[in-house]
Amino acid sequence: MSDPRALFDLTGRVACVTGASSGLGQRAAVALAAAGARVVGVARRADALSDWAAKTGERAATVAADLSHRDAIAKIATDVSQPFGAPDILVHAAGINTREAADDVTADGWDVTMNLNLAAPFFLSQALVPAMKARGWGRIVNFASLQTTRAFPGGIAYGASKAGVGQLTRAMAEAWSTDGITANAIGPGFFPTELTGPVFSDPERAARNAAQTCIGRNGALEDIDGPLLFLCSDASAYVTGQVLMVDGGYTAK
Repeated sequence: MSDPRALFDLTGRVACVTGASSGLGQRAAVALAAAGARVVGVARRADALSDWAAKTGERAATVAADLSHRDAIAKIATDVSQPFGAPDILVHAAGINTREAADDVTADGWDVTMNLNLAAPFFLSQALVPAMKARGWGRIVNFASLQTTRAFPGGIAYGASKAGVGQLTRAMAEAWSTDGITANAIGPGFFPTELTGPVFSDPERAARNAAQTCIGRNGALEDIDGPLLFLCSDASAYVTGQVLMVDGGYTAK
């Protein structure tokens, strides 16, 4: 029997992580590089990307781009394939939450939310899947949310986009898994990131969220490492079309 630990080894793999300038996206990029992958980080903020790449070293490369612009996706797909070759692993962590109440949702807020949270994961995947098909191996990991299945105040656009991510993940699995490409999603609970800054800036609210979990605390960035490496490696070869909630049991209660 081969060493089960080798299932998680990403040596020789190339990963692309969107939203790599901060939060869970950057943590994903760090974890993948630590597991042996060469990682291309994509985000709007070139300075934050450069800081991450400098700490990571030769296994890191960056592409500064705005994924919310649909007409930029084709060029982004080309650019992320330049440093190390076409990615084997694609992690869609970039996202936005405008936190507009239902009565106040604007067309611009709606459109940027859908473009970044839902359209970009599909169209970037679509552009990069042919190279995965040619190799007979690929991993796509989308980022779902508690709001994939639950409604939160001020989250109508965000929640709609994340519910879409759940179905997008299943549809990707149906379309591409016979080619050796699995598609799954991680659904984070409450983690301290820029996106959840308004939540953690209110200690009482953060405490209520922690109490809602089965474990009794909110997430720490390192809690994403194991689930992510599982879904990005050979360890999950027979897992596809799934949304893995990494929420301390928040959705179990």
